[in-house]
Amino acid sequence: MTGIKEPSFRESVDLMFNRAASLMDLPPGLEEKIRVCNATYTVRFGVRLRGQIHTFTGYRSVHSEHMEPVKGGIRYALAVNQDEVEALAALMTYKCALVEAPFGGSKGGLCIDPRQYEEHEMEQITRRFAYELAKRDLINPSQNVPAPDMGTGEREMAWMADQYARMNTTDINARACVTGKPLNAGGIAGRVEATGRGIQYALREFFRNPEDVQKAGLSGSLDGKRVIVQGLGNVGYHAAKFLSEEDGSRVIGIIEWDGALFNPDGIDVEAVRQWIVKHGGVKNYPDATHTAEGGAVLEEECDILIPAALEGVVNMSNAERIKAPLIIEAANGPVTAGADEILRKKGTVIIPDMYANAGGVTVSYFEWVKNLSHIRFGRMQRRQEEARHELIVSELQRLDRYLGDAWSMSPDFKSKYLKGADELELVRSGLDDTMRIAYQAMSEVWHDRDDVEDLRTAAYIVAIDRVSKSYRAKGL
Repeated sequence: MTGIKEPSFRESVDLMFNRAASLMDLPPGLEEKIRVCNATYTVRFGVRLRGQIHTFTGYRSVHSEHMEPVKGGIRYALAVNQDEVEALAALMTYKCALVEAPFGGSKGGLCIDPRQYEEHEMEQITRRFAYELAKRDLINPSQNVPAPDMGTGEREMAWMADQYARMNTTDINARACVTGKPLNAGGIAGRVEATGRGIQYALREFFRNPEDVQKAGLSGSLDGKRVIVQGLGNVGYHAAKFLSEEDGSRVIGIIEWDGALFNPDGIDVEAVRQWIVKHGGVKNYPDATHTAEGGAVLEEECDILIPAALEGVVNMSNAERIKAPLIIEAANGPVTAGADEILRKKGTVIIPDMYANAGGVTVSYFEWVKNLSHIRFGRMQRRQEEARHELIVSELQRLDRYLGDAWSMSPDFKSKYLKGADELELVRSGLDDTMRIAYQAMSEVWHDRDDVEDLRTAAYIVAIDRVSKSYRAKGL
């Protein structure tokens, strides 16, 4: 592969868009309108820290306003740049369209290493960044709704929401200006785990389709499948934990910044997570083999590879050596366009990022709706559900007494059946439904069209078609 230039993340998104658009019958002008980024705002602001003024550079990019508000995370990382933010904003447009969340695509970033600052300093920086964005309506419940991304979390979202509320004291919907907030600040149950849970639901739906499983050269269910996870952050940790604890999969490899762990008999995901929290990395973890060169573990034999951290980890330099027959992109853009082509020729099935990691924006959508309705999910109907179930259980108990030993209810049936759904269960139900329906839309295009070779192209076709219909309905 020497001498062949690796496409950048931005170029990869454009290449994949063009590949799908070439198979569609779009007017040339509309195709260009969907592809380009509408606007990018660059902000440079100063914050007085440690006795001197520090200047920070941040971005907020709006890719498409075919639906409003626009939606997308804000990441804190030193590598943040305009190209990356615009590519991520484009991906958000297609992701929202694919899972039918009523948003356009946006993305934000701040060039900063959060580890270099104290908590009170991070709060000052975040509030100032939020102020710069909010005064230009780049944070607004009806126009632009950020969320957490790499390097940000509930804490930063709470600061941003509070900053917006301070600036807009009469806005009754102020809490809906960002999602991913802590529960006590208007967040929603299940948001932290949402992207990892979405990975689990996406894999479950894939394995419900024997024809698709066969295309990957696999068989059976998730039970016993060997999994390698790259990145045990929020997304990788939850995906690995749920798959190993609830679906019987065996996590045999975990790749982190300071090397990788490998154990063909399986690794305790929770134990590794606790080790990382305590020691800052995976080095010296006792129950697996540590390799300093983490990238080598990407190339180990396994059934499912989950790149869950960085862009471009699977690229033209290592794609030939990737042995996993099934890759699910938990991160944004972990497989470059060049690697994607190599893997497709090898017959590797890739469940694309646009679909796979859409759990986060789906549950963010639920949080936004909760904030606008000013009531938590389940509050109105939960006890009414329980009362109706109580009627059925009472009748069954009467039957139980009448029939005696000839028939009896299972021991835990009553407690399970009587329990009305709380917010967390409703969120998981909505997410599961969303992931199933979106997969079916992709899979249908994949199977019904001879010119569509892979799920990524199918996902782009579904998403672009929905965006084009929105623009046409606006009169474009």
